[in-house]
Amino acid sequence: MASETLVRTETLAGGWVKPRNRWQGAPNSIHSDAVAKKIGMRGGTIPGTVHLSHFAPLMNELWGERWLRQGSISMFYTFATLDGEQVRAVVERPPPGAGEDVQLAAWVETPEGRKVCTGTVAVGRPDATAYVRGLELVNAGREEIRILDNMSPDLELLDKPDYVVKDGGDPDGVIRDPQMMYRALQPYTPGVTVTDAVGFFGATEVCLRAGPIRTGIPYRKTARVVCVGASPKTEFAWFDSELRDEKGTLVAEMRHMTRWMKVSSPKWTT
Repeated sequence: MASETLVRTETLAGGWVKPRNRWQGAPNSIHSDAVAKKIGMRGGTIPGTVHLSHFAPLMNELWGERWLRQGSISMFYTFATLDGEQVRAVVERPPPGAGEDVQLAAWVETPEGRKVCTGTVAVGRPDATAYVRGLELVNAGREEIRILDNMSPDLELLDKPDYVVKDGGDPDGVIRDPQMMYRALQPYTPGVTVTDAVGFFGATEVCLRAGPIRTGIPYRKTARVVCVGASPKTEFAWFDSELRDEKGTLVAEMRHMTRWMKVSSPKWTT
């Protein structure tokens, strides 16, 4: 994770990094070259959530520990990168006179200026709606759904009263990396994992309401489907998940979207 920060007039930009594809060779995975190229991608892709990590040094510089208590990162993934391709995180600088509650435009870019993901980061309780939360969710008609025929809006996926986050914390158990926050809030269960189609992440929004998230502490973790939709090339589902402490306080919540390629599924190709 790069700590170098370049200060410019209107933005803060993190140092260039080269994420590695640690999922190369996974079966039926868009992260594998052979699978990805078969469905029209350039090669095995870096998961979108990896790029959330690039913002951690900028969030620390802007807001320090406060971001871990009441912060958010909200990204819509727009361009898939490959193993070792350079990227960096960029955040709009707070305007003069910005108060303690502020939301800023943010994105990850390539050296050519292509945006890998775009959205917002925030601290406190700003009036503005986070980027992903502001997107309209449109359910598809059931006749348009084949891959995700076992999903429906409001379907409860899990309710774990003694869920413990085991990985990703610092020596004090505090999770500081937004990618690891995603993993703590990951909504999937075996019953909704789609194995006959190739999936990839479309958007992720993590909101810390009474953070930080910590390892080794029991939470009640819940997740549900909030939208099942379709585009010409994909089917997709939106998920909401939460972590609550033993008192019922909302510690963190996430809205996440995954897409599945129609061309990769026998339900669309046969």
